Amino acid sequence: MPQSPHVVIIGNGISGVTCARNLRKMDSSVRITVISGESKYFFSRTALMYVFMGHMKFEHTQPYENHFWDKSRIALKEAWVETVDFAKKSLVFKSGETLPYDTLVIATGSKPNKFGWPGQELIGVQGLYSKQDLELMEENTQSGIQRAVIVGGGLIGIEMAEMLAYKKIPVTFLVRECGFWNNILPKEESELVGRHILEHHIDLRLECELKEILSDSSGRVSEVITSKGEKIDCQFVGLTAGVTPNIEFLKNTDLEVDRGVKVDEYFRTNVPDVYAIGDCAEFDKVPAPDRRPIEQVWYTGRMHGETLAHNLCHEPVPYRPGVWFNSAKFLDIEYQTYGTVPATWEVGQLKNFYWEHSSGKVSFRMLMDLEGKVLGVNNFGFRLRHEVMDRAIREKWSGGKVMDRLNHANFDPEFFAPYYISIQEAFKAEFGGNFHPSKKTFIQKLFGAKV
Repeated sequence: MPQSPHVVIIGNGISGVTCARNLRKMDSSVRITVISGESKYFFSRTALMYVFMGHMKFEHTQPYENHFWDKSRIALKEAWVETVDFAKKSLVFKSGETLPYDTLVIATGSKPNKFGWPGQELIGVQGLYSKQDLELMEENTQSGIQRAVIVGGGLIGIEMAEMLAYKKIPVTFLVRECGFWNNILPKEESELVGRHILEHHIDLRLECELKEILSDSSGRVSEVITSKGEKIDCQFVGLTAGVTPNIEFLKNTDLEVDRGVKVDEYFRTNVPDVYAIGDCAEFDKVPAPDRRPIEQVWYTGRMHGETLAHNLCHEPVPYRPGVWFNSAKFLDIEYQTYGTVPATWEVGQLKNFYWEHSSGKVSFRMLMDLEGKVLGVNNFGFRLRHEVMDRAIREKWSGGKVMDRLNHANFDPEFFAPYYISIQEAFKAEFGGNFHPSKKTFIQKLFGAKV
């Protein structure tokens, strides 16, 4: 009796595990093996910071009980892949052991960028992406840390700053741009986040880059030198200047790679029966006009896994990601973005509506085309329902229609200040429209909530 085909997935992040789970749902006979040297069991990567701060134990970051994998007949192998023999369809592990495959899915994620800074390999210098990075950070910050320096102003950088500040470790934040994350955020939102960072007693240095890391006699970091020639004493350096696809072991093989593993819209590589998904996949052609060749976001990784699982079991369909969405937190300020909201745009090409609360911690931006149809939304400090905003952009609602239904999109609990009322009133004052701003709620009248 012939054996069932063997699908091997390298990487147990959201992309690889989603692919494995959906494969099993669609095919009860296929053999599935998921490989990871990082950890045996899938875990929520975004929860690592809460483990560091003591709010959770690592096992709490695992959304599935350990017996789930046996029950689902998904084999797990904790090992690092050294090389792939594509001609023999076999993996070679660092231990020397081999494993054959019929179909290979590469879902190896990312690794922190290093740009060749002098001293970047010293003790106490590291990035933050993997479980091993978390363990190293716990070790590197156990004692004797008078100051930490973080290099790079992205989402991982702000997470690391919050982690260190929670443990009362003073933080200096080096950001080469003139505003925090201003290559992604428009000026007003960038300034909002920058102010909030400073209010949390984090030493934010804009237009300042790392030049060199110096060590003490034991080989541990002791200070950094900035691009402005300043020396900053520190015992820990976090390198958070972005991430890059984790594909080093695939270079100089038959597989076509550039920054990531090159794939088409079906996640196929140039090698038969080999696919790539998640952070490590690089599209030959971007899947939508507002997308990038490499998508390093949790929800797109999940979509990659779902689409590829379908394609391995059924008639293949191209990857169509839909409306762009992302969410994050800047310390205690929540952030959501929907559709297209670039950092800059030419005056006269778009209609722009921006509202900011007097507290300076809550804002709403909506970009529209010249006909008034919504293109994208940024919101800080309050939450909107994904299904409403996604539909608004897909169906090209007018800005007025979005405003008219903003109360339905509001996701915050009833006792939160209803910011959408002030947003509606400000929009009507600037753009007019036939909608009627929502009436103040009974709760607002009762408690006098100021919005």
